[in-house]
Amino acid sequence: MQHLTLNNGVTMPALGFGVFQTPPDVTEQAVTSALETGYRLIDTAAAYANEREVGNAIRNSGLPREEVFIETKVWISDYGYDQTLHAFDKSAGKLGVETIDLFILHQALPSRFDLTTEAYRALEQLLADGKVRAIGVSNFMPDHLDALLKQVSVVPAVNQIEVHPYFTQPAAQAADAAHGILTQAWSPIGGITSYRGTGTSTFEDPVITAIATAHGRTPAQVMLRWHLQQGRNAIPKSVRPQRIAENIDVFDFQLTPAELEALDNLDTGVRGGPEPEAITLETFGRDIPEA
Repeated sequence: MQHLTLNNGVTMPALGFGVFQTPPDVTEQAVTSALETGYRLIDTAAAYANEREVGNAIRNSGLPREEVFIETKVWISDYGYDQTLHAFDKSAGKLGVETIDLFILHQALPSRFDLTTEAYRALEQLLADGKVRAIGVSNFMPDHLDALLKQVSVVPAVNQIEVHPYFTQPAAQAADAAHGILTQAWSPIGGITSYRGTGTSTFEDPVITAIATAHGRTPAQVMLRWHLQQGRNAIPKSVRPQRIAENIDVFDFQLTPAELEALDNLDTGVRGGPEPEAITLETFGRDIPEA
């Protein structure tokens, strides 16, 4: 496993395992399979409603706590300084840990950016108190980053955004790089193009499948290799042991510069997830249960 060094010196695995949309009743087994296969970064979120099962799998794995990098996210309903401090207690309680390795804001809340800023200030306090090892954001666009950085002291270590060959977000990636923020790709193999798309999915794209054939690899492995070679962190998800194992088997081949460029050129500019400006408490707010 390769590792990436965050802007505060903390290291994290370059490839992780995600559990977005993984039902609680299958999460524990999926994470167990991932840990057995060699993953050491697990990404979850309060809004996924499966933190408890992630924690159970990690605890039952027999692995030392320090060997597993745990990342989770604060949902917008818990934004605000005191609310976000309590959100940590809820997530840590469900995960069954005292320290969270990477704690991030799940979305910008443009209509209440004051709450977003106060939430991030709570993350800064948690970092200062040693309760988290690194802090960051998710789905923040360049203007959100600019607005946040004018009001806080700690530059986010990570910005987790939608990145796959059909949606590369070059402006957001450039903004991250300019601030020394690691771009972490969600839906890194374009799964969202399968379950929300209206045309060809990334798994069937002729450019991607041709590169995969040339290397004797799968389209998913090609896309994950693309992320790794361009310095991004990626968090693929699956509940199938064969696919979980396949997705981590990407450290023993190289894409050529021309192949990397060909993948970049597939960008359609079409976002699969919700528009960041559309995130409001009225539309997306939901109560996050206590631990």
